[in-house]
Amino acid sequence: MTVRPLTISGAYLVSSRSFPDERGDFFEVYREDVLTEVLGYRPRMAQTNYSTSRRNVLRGVHGAAVPPGLAKLVMCLRGSMLDFVVDVRTGSPTFGQWDMIVLDGRDASSVYVEEGLGHAFLALDDDTCVQYQLSGLYEPRDVVTVHPLDPEIGLPLAFAGTPILSDRDAAAPTLREAAERGLLPSYDACRALLDARRQPVDVVDAHARSQPRSMAWRTSRRRARQTRAALWRSPSARLPS
Repeated sequence: MTVRPLTISGAYLVSSRSFPDERGDFFEVYREDVLTEVLGYRPRMAQTNYSTSRRNVLRGVHGAAVPPGLAKLVMCLRGSMLDFVVDVRTGSPTFGQWDMIVLDGRDASSVYVEEGLGHAFLALDDDTCVQYQLSGLYEPRDVVTVHPLDPEIGLPLAFAGTPILSDRDAAAPTLREAAERGLLPSYDACRALLDARRQPVDVVDAHARSQPRSMAWRTSRRRARQTRAALWRSPSARLPS
């Protein structure tokens, strides 16, 4: 697995490794250690969602307020899609700009979208299946939505027919309107959020190890040791060598 930064800061292409043989293909699609090295902090995956879309379905532009923020790891599992990362962070040097990546279910690559950025995609095939891994639990009150057909953003969308949008996305404000109404995360808030996480991982681990263990934790460890000892003393419980 390799990770490459895109033009918009905070957006990354995560390319999988393929191991083909006569049976088919095996893909390495995610490694926490590799992504941690690139990001400078350990990413958190708290919720996984899955969607299916017909051809010409357009979802987005979706983001979340910061704080709390919501990062996404987006992968196309079947079909293909145009995947967009839109900078909706007010005060960002690339505010209103976007990156585009074609994601295809056959190569198992994904896009990592940090907190504060907007995300959208256009399904190019019927039954395009997309998986989203989120850094936190989804909270409707924190959702930020910008109209995907906003001409000032100018996403290069080529439809073979009429785009299919949800009622919420069709009624979303333009980027300018959302900024004027104070709906968008600020670049400074996003930087502060990420800077707070970018302390050395070994320091974080050392702090966690220094904390006193709870009574429940110590009890569960003691019972586990007792169970292993009992199994070892019982010949009938041993597995054949």
